[in-house]
Amino acid sequence: MGLYFRQLLSGQDYAVGDQVATQMVNFSYLIGDDETREAVVVDPAYSPDELVATLDADGMRLTGVLATHHHPDHVGGTMMGFDLVGVAQLIGSHPVPIHVQRAEADYVTRVTGLSATDLTPHDHDDVVEVGNVAIRLLHTPGHTPGSQCFLVPDPDGDRLVAGDTLFLQGCGRTDFPGGDTAQMYHSLQQLAALKGNPTVYPGHRYSPASHAPLAEVQRTNTVYRATSVQQFVAAFGS
Repeated sequence: MGLYFRQLLSGQDYAVGDQVATQMVNFSYLIGDDETREAVVVDPAYSPDELVATLDADGMRLTGVLATHHHPDHVGGTMMGFDLVGVAQLIGSHPVPIHVQRAEADYVTRVTGLSATDLTPHDHDDVVEVGNVAIRLLHTPGHTPGSQCFLVPDPDGDRLVAGDTLFLQGCGRTDFPGGDTAQMYHSLQQLAALKGNPTVYPGHRYSPASHAPLAEVQRTNTVYRATSVQQFVAAFGS
């Protein structure tokens, strides 16, 4: 298996000049199989045509979308008075499956205007195969009810695309509708228990580094200082 993996920063690597993209510093990811040339895009909220053009330039073919959660800066929709084109525009020109966590499907349809038939809902520990790359879907509620992370196998060390569940510093907010601080604690513990020390790739660039080993994140991130759900809720609850 040859893994194709690109981390792209909104407002810098794509969507240059987009005010919202620049302010929100989202990461999108392109993940695929170097042999079959199939690839998926993670969280294409801004300039999806540019992301597809990047795949085309790399000789890759788009076969799906992975959505970490329903917020407009990840899948598109209205945000801060701006309309983000997102997955609705993407599948208009490239009709591919949009893989969402089952608990998030209704939220995604409301935010994006897509229909339920546009989405492919999944349960915890489902696998999406992209060529010979088997991406494991991890349900990590807390930021939203259906937030999910993606564990990507790599012979050189697995990669964890963590969305807004886990940043290199901090974690996703739990005071938005559907957020739950106790669930966030348990989701963070679930990620901490992953074997093999995967490299964490977050949903936003909220720290100088763009990625880091999970063991390093656990050592330096304040969200891992709490030793019980009660301590975590007291420290990070809304």
